[in-house]
Amino acid sequence: MTPVLDGLITSKTRIRILMRLFLNPTQKAYLRELSNELSVSSGLMSEELKHLSNAGLLSKDREGRQINYQANTAHPLFPELQSMVRKALGMDRIIDSIVERLGDLKQAWLIDDYAEGKDTGLIDLVLVGDIDQTHLADLTKKTERYIDRKIRSLAVSEEEFSALQPTLATRSKVLLWSSNTNAVER
Repeated sequence: MTPVLDGLITSKTRIRILMRLFLNPTQKAYLRELSNELSVSSGLMSEELKHLSNAGLLSKDREGRQINYQANTAHPLFPELQSMVRKALGMDRIIDSIVERLGDLKQAWLIDDYAEGKDTGLIDLVLVGDIDQTHLADLTKKTERYIDRKIRSLAVSEEEFSALQPTLATRSKVLLWSSNTNAVER
């Protein structure tokens, strides 16, 4: 699954929960949702969520009868765990390759399933700027082989990105890189 985390954490379910909630820490999930999504019994999921919450890695809040869990961004290990999750999913390699070779990149956004922390095997990216389409196609093929996942990218100008905002507002998204900070958010 994820060799980076497998050696550190022995519970595969715990790894999958961390990947789901730490890739995009603004996402919340409740027990039954996670149980169904990860195909794990609700009893096992409850135990794993309790363990991660007791360790302080997850925060929880009650909405009626439902308890929502999300990554605890205040935990001292949060930055390192999030970085490990991103590396396990290959996000660091994707961004490093994109930034170096694609022209005048302004922003790189991860959207939909992966932005929700769901490792579905199809990574959706929105690349904003003046992108070299030939290099993008070549780079996509090489990166897909390297990370063993499919990449679907949409390259748009800054004006086109502004026009897409109403559509993107309803979708999960994570800013992976911005030229304003000249740094990958890891």
